[in-house]
Parts: sequence; structure tokens; C-alpha cells
Amino acid sequence: MYRRNTGRGRGLASRGVTATVALAGAALLLSGCSSSDGGDKNEADEAGSGNGVSQRPKGEAPFWVNPNGNAAQQVAAYEKDGRKDEAAEIRKIAEQPVGEWIGPEKPEEEARGYTEAAEKADRDALLVLYNIPHRDCGQFSKGGAADGNAYRAWIDGVAKGIGDRHATVVLEPDAVLHIVDQCTPGEFHEERYDLLNGAITKLKSLKNTKVYLDAGNAGWSQPDSLYEPLKRSGVEQADGFSVNVSNFQTTEASKAYGRTLSAKVGGKPFVIDTSRNGNGPYTGKGKDPWCNPPGRALGDVPTTGTGDDLVDAYVWVKRPGESDGTCRGGPQAGQWWPEYALNLAEASAP
Repeated sequence: MYRRNTGRGRGLASRGVTATVALAGAALLLSGCSSSDGGDKNEADEAGSGNGVSQRPKGEAPFWVNPNGNAAQQVAAYEKDGRKDEAAEIRKIAEQPVGEWIGPEKPEEEARGYTEAAEKADRDALLVLYNIPHRDCGQFSKGGAADGNAYRAWIDGVAKGIGDRHATVVLEPDAVLHIVDQCTPGEFHEERYDLLNGAITKLKSLKNTKVYLDAGNAGWSQPDSLYEPLKRSGVEQADGFSVNVSNFQTTEASKAYGRTLSAKVGGKPFVIDTSRNGNGPYTGKGKDPWCNPPGRALGDVPTTGTGDDLVDAYVWVKRPGESDGTCRGGPQAGQWWPEYALNLAEASAP
């Protein structure tokens, strides 16, 4: 099944880490919980947090770890209750940088909060933009901007919030794929191409922002049908593209898929979402294998040290432990699901 988890870990209306919490976390970091003065201190001790979560060494993973994310809060809750084993498992998630999905209401404020916090910790913010009109074809993550003008204004807000700070942006999961599979009605295709091109142009006008346009996953059986739509969407002006966002395809399968696409779009590099691909895709019973499948595991930890010139980074775009939607007993898309998070962590490598 080629469909990815469209009920992805962002929950714009119900995100586990709401804008309020996220901005509070940014304020906490900016108020002095971290240090980045260029000294020789142990980098793992930089940017401590209210929940005991530290930044990973910059040489391993240059992306910012939100110290007030859902997983970090769950660690604190388990420790308070004396559940040390569970806390240790969830820490596998809490200590990794994950994507921050910018909401629809306050894009400038959120983008500024995340990037300022990341800058204070001497890291890059990893942001996900998922607000294209007619998003997700009315499924678990339906919604998006009201129209093209609203989307352009939203992108302007994100760009203003980022400013000259360092950010890596994954742009509009599924947007191109849903043009190709006709899930998005044909009358909206030309507008979508225009909006994606405009978003890339706007974001690439910023001094220190990298942009990766989403390009589906290795479960998609017709990669040759994506080449021209990716080009029409502006991928050649972007830094590259993203694959496997919120999906479960293995890292090796994702590399092969990405190389196939790269060869047709000017040799562009790509990033791979490895957040939940440790056991590969689900092949058991039940419909929608992309939606809260059982028996999955965390994948390769985020890093820019991939050992592959075409793979710029492994990133956790989907936030492990946040529901894909109301399937298999899950809560709404984007809501934190402690039991599922624990299952992912327990099934993963140490």
C-alpha cells in the first residue's frame, strides 16, 4: 500500500505539543536553560531542559531537541510515578530531535519561537509545513489554508518568523503525491503547483533555511509519475526532497527510492524520515497499514552522518508516539498516545 500515514504527527488543531507549550518551551530555553558561548564544554550538557532532556552532540545531530516535547513530558510523568523502566524507554524518543509542525493560526510566532530556541542551543530548527489548501483529501488530517491567498500569507508569516536563523524545512507532506494519484481534484492542481513554487522561492530567499519538498515513499509503485510534478512544484530550486515522511519503509528501501527520483530531478539530495521504520512496513491484517500499525519500532536516529552523499540526513519528521488517526484504537491525529509510544520504544534497538 503506497499511502503514507496522512494522519501525521502534527495535529494542527490537536497537536500533542500545542503552540502554547512549544512557545513556553522556547521561552524557557531562551531564559537561560541553555548555553552556547563557543566554549569547550561537553556539548551533551548544552541546552538543558525542564524535563532533564539534553541536546545531542552537534557533530552527530545538528537539529534542536525540544525539551518540552510530549516524550519529555511523559518521561517526567513516569519518573514521578516511579515507573523508571517505562521512563527509560520513552527517553529513547525524548532525547532525539523531531519535527515541529507549524500550526495554522500563529505561523510567525511559532516559527520564531522554535528557531530562537534552536539558535540559543546552537542547533538548527527542524520545521514541517503542512497547511496546503485541500490537505489530505478530507481524510484524518483534512484541513489546510482556506485558499491560495491565505496560504501565501501563512508562508510569509513562517518566513518572517524564521528570519536569518538556521532552519531545515520539510515542505508539505503528500502535496505532490496527491496531485499524481488524483486524490486532490484536478481543478486544484495548477494552484497547488503555484503555491509550492512560491513557498520554495520565499523560503529560499532566507539566509540560512534549507527546504526539502516532500516526494512520497518507497511504497509508491509508480515513481516515474512523480518526476515532472516534482519539477513543476519547484524541486530543482529547493535543497532537495524528503521521503518516507510518517511512513514505515526501511531506510535501505527509502535510499533506493530516493536515488531513483534524484536521477530524474537534477541529482538533488534527499532526507529520510526514519522515525518509525525500525521494523519496516506493516504486512499484517487490517486496512490502512500506514495508520497506527502494531509491532513497529523506532528507526535510525536523526543524523547528518549518513555515509551517503545523496542522503543529507536521517530525520524524525513524524513525532513517534503521536497518533496517525482514529484507527486501531488511536486518538485523533497528532495526539500523544503513551501506549503506542512505549510499544515503539520497547521494540527498538537500545
